[in-house]
Amino acid sequence: MAAVPKRRPRCHGDHGHMPGSPTLPQTPVSPTKRISALDALRGFALCGIIFINIPQTMGMFTYAGQLPEPLRVFFLGRFYPIFYLLFGVGFGIFLRSAAKRSDKPRLLLLRRFLALAVLGAVLHLLQPGEVLLPFAVTGLLVLLPLSYLPRRALLAVALVLILAGVLAGVGGLGLLPGLFALGFALAEMRVPEALDDHPGRLAVLGVVALAVCVLTFWVIALPPPDAAQIRLGMTLSLATACCYVAGFLLLLRTPVGPALSWVLAPMGRMALTNYFGAALLFVPLGTAIGLPGSKRWTAAMLLGIGILLAQAVVSNLWLRRFGYGPLEWAWRCVTYWRSLPIGGAANAGEARGTA
Repeated sequence: MAAVPKRRPRCHGDHGHMPGSPTLPQTPVSPTKRISALDALRGFALCGIIFINIPQTMGMFTYAGQLPEPLRVFFLGRFYPIFYLLFGVGFGIFLRSAAKRSDKPRLLLLRRFLALAVLGAVLHLLQPGEVLLPFAVTGLLVLLPLSYLPRRALLAVALVLILAGVLAGVGGLGLLPGLFALGFALAEMRVPEALDDHPGRLAVLGVVALAVCVLTFWVIALPPPDAAQIRLGMTLSLATACCYVAGFLLLLRTPVGPALSWVLAPMGRMALTNYFGAALLFVPLGTAIGLPGSKRWTAAMLLGIGILLAQAVVSNLWLRRFGYGPLEWAWRCVTYWRSLPIGGAANAGEARGTA
């Protein structure tokens, strides 16, 4: 009797790649095959993050109570959860795509995390508290092992990790493993591709999250014991982030949606470049105008607005000529361990597909 050939283990997210079938070229997905709403949402998150990153890096506050109330209520801890979730989604989409192009997709993901760690370590010298290095460590220690789980188990683990992060009460980074895993699970379940199909679910998410926000804010105002306040604050951050996500994605469906997407989607497609580049700008400029240790909140906000406007213009102009942002292109070259073309003009971030 002839020996039965061994089947290659199916990678999580490896759809339709059977033994003996041709492997697609080991190259990244075209910039035209993206989900525009995710890019716009990522750009939206970048816009909120910078208004906390500037005063935090410039040493303008040491605890939340020193922030002006609008920043504390609407910005502090509200946008990073979105950023965490979207990076998890991106890694999930990447692994699914890589499984169609390589017999060792997790090796590509491993190189992706290692390259991000190097980039984060460099940025940390300029901006202590940056998130790229924690992203890389969390990816290596959490996402790679979890990528072997079935989808439903992955979703359950993600929710448990989020709850554990809240109960631990260690601050925003405590939510990173759970939100990374949740984003990864959503990518495996192909939720991003169906964003346009379920506006009712987005509305329900927004209403429930808003109710949690109101209830949590009321409890915090009582006030509760200190040990409970930080956990309630993290719950409020998560609920507010959910409100922002639902509201923003629904806003994209209105007549102002195309304009928002035109401005923010290119920024989101170049999120790594823009996140890194913001620190290259606001650290020297903030120092030059005397922000370190000061209470010049208006100057800090104007600096953030100026940087965002510059990034919106540059991102649009850059992507008219190239397919990827400069750091995104370098990241792909390291991931695939060879020189890759940076791509031609790619206005077509509108097309749906993988990122």
